[in-house]
Amino acid sequence: MVASNTESASFAVALPNETATERLAAFVADALLPGDVVTLSGDLGAGKTTFARALIRHLAADKSLSVPSPTFTLLQSYDTARFPVAHADFYRLREPAELAELGLDDLPEGTVLLIEWPERAAAALPRERLDVALTLALQSGPEHRRAQITGSGELEERAKRLVRIWDFLQAAGFADAERRRMQGDASTRSYDRLTLAGRTAILMNAPRRPDGPPVRHGKPYSAIAHLAEDVKPFVAIARALRQRGFAAPEIFHADLDAGLLLLEDLGTEPIVGIAPPAPIPERYAVAVDVLVALHGQKVPPVLPLSPGNDYRIPHYDEDAFLIEAELLLDWYLPHRDRPVAENMREEFAALWRTALQPAIEDGSTWVLRDYHSPNLLWLPERAGIARIGLLDFQDAVMGPAAYDLSSLLQDARVDVPESLEATELGRYLELRRSVDRSFDATAFQALYATLAAERATKILGIFARLDRRDGKPQYLRHMPRVWGYLNRALAHPALVALRAWYGRHVPAPP
Repeated sequence: MVASNTESASFAVALPNETATERLAAFVADALLPGDVVTLSGDLGAGKTTFARALIRHLAADKSLSVPSPTFTLLQSYDTARFPVAHADFYRLREPAELAELGLDDLPEGTVLLIEWPERAAAALPRERLDVALTLALQSGPEHRRAQITGSGELEERAKRLVRIWDFLQAAGFADAERRRMQGDASTRSYDRLTLAGRTAILMNAPRRPDGPPVRHGKPYSAIAHLAEDVKPFVAIARALRQRGFAAPEIFHADLDAGLLLLEDLGTEPIVGIAPPAPIPERYAVAVDVLVALHGQKVPPVLPLSPGNDYRIPHYDEDAFLIEAELLLDWYLPHRDRPVAENMREEFAALWRTALQPAIEDGSTWVLRDYHSPNLLWLPERAGIARIGLLDFQDAVMGPAAYDLSSLLQDARVDVPESLEATELGRYLELRRSVDRSFDATAFQALYATLAAERATKILGIFARLDRRDGKPQYLRHMPRVWGYLNRALAHPALVALRAWYGRHVPAPP
């Protein structure tokens, strides 16, 4: 299978059999967004319906789903987890005016439309679409086909991305792999599990994150909060963690400029139970051991990335902490219909500057920053700290050890009982004291409470933003849990002034 160069919005693929056609359909399916239009053109028997059927089944995650040809019904609709899909066949249209009778205008918002025989209504097609042209290639064999995929309008850039991914998989030897989309996180990254000849790997597709508009001092939010804008931090930190015995995924193949990584598959077994999701104490204990091991090492702020190219881990500074905390003012309070006066904002920032000063001065370790159950996998076949697989650490910063412990023990997506939190916090303190007699447990507990409160404050704002800005209301169900953690942390004597401010200004989630 051969793709064109990565600057093109069109690429060609040789399809030696029906399985290859199905895999190409799955590849295209993973690039689709709500509202996209995909046209399927080609002679009778070229494979249009085979392509459409495979694409719909992939989106539905159901290989046995019945997907009949819409030749006679003209339109078939399907519900999938990502968006509705409509499969249309224009072959029997006599004139474009008959399109109105198909009910295309009545399709649910965000429906992806697949159109066979689009040339029968060429004038009515939107400019923004993905065209898949299938042709017979009988000179190569009776089952051989050829596909030409072209992006038009706004889909040109996505077609170029498809070319880049296809070439990447070819170079990695995984172009013929079966793909299955994995559940993503709240970011713009996507992940696919690839299976080929009994071997699995994870495709991480992380195009460079746009900076966004300036929000302070001429800088965008991502720059102030030190959020990774490409995959280079992930690569540098993954290698450094592995060198120290931690179970970060091995990187099999990388295109750093494109934001494409082929990663070791660490499996799917979590550190929490499934029904209902609840911490498994034995696994949480090992996750604490991982942090003890990390925090007992002297780690460098500069890591090698490639020959002659280093990556400097940013410091978790005051601006980063504050802009995170202020998400409460910018998103959560408006979500609760509470106005934010300028004097409120000034008082809020002043209180947090004082509370966070010990954290800002402590840049002693790598803060992985998202060290909680969605990003921790259980690897029972390994030993010691390698039993915890580590994911999603590209936003790591140099900062206080207490942050990742609070992230683990006050998990925004899982109810961590206060008794388990107390047990594992006490265990962490004991282990740290056993290897470092200078370790100040009292100061650490105050810092733990402060960072837990800052993190809960940030997350309330993030979940409100995901709902209001990004159309992801599913995160709102976690708000009562985060609110509980916030109040648990604010009960620490070191946070009396902040607790009073929250009591005056911040309502509980509905």
